[in-house]
Amino acid sequence: MTTIESLAHYRVKGLVHINSNLCNLLKLESPGKRLKIGELAKQTGVSVGTLRYYESLGLIEPSQRSESGYRYYAETAIQIIQFIKKAQTLQFSLIEIKQILTICEQGNPACLAVKSLLNEKIHQVDIQIQYLHEFKSELEQYRDRWAERSLDQPNSSKLCSLIDEVSAPLSSSDSTKTTSFPSIKHNSH
Repeated sequence: MTTIESLAHYRVKGLVHINSNLCNLLKLESPGKRLKIGELAKQTGVSVGTLRYYESLGLIEPSQRSESGYRYYAETAIQIIQFIKKAQTLQFSLIEIKQILTICEQGNPACLAVKSLLNEKIHQVDIQIQYLHEFKSELEQYRDRWAERSLDQPNSSKLCSLIDEVSAPLSSSDSTKTTSFPSIKHNSH
């Protein structure tokens, strides 16, 4: 197991643990202490603005509002914020996190969804790694080809003839490609 896989396993294990506890918390309305948004921000290390944003997305909700409009959150909101932060370390989007929370709110275990999302993340990382390997190879080919090239003359009409050798990127109308690689033209200069 690579270091990255070990780290992901550790993070997922922690996420799954907090996930199972979180599903139980979401089912209960805690009669305990109520926290103002500033207190919740302080205890979770998340800004008030971020908490309001989370609320606008439906990730958290105040358990009540005072007559003057103050938001009060149940203590369970701390665990929800911790869950959000841990899920974000795995690059889960807020939309994906909302999906997980919704599954929990419906009384269902969300671990299958978490595992599925994680597998999709791993697949995306594999694609990015492949792209980066190919791109690195392409850059190395340019570097090697250009190593012995003379510099352009200062009065040349070209900004840089080296860059002129690089093929234009694919047009934005090419919807079948998710990434584009610069291609080397094999001109003899």
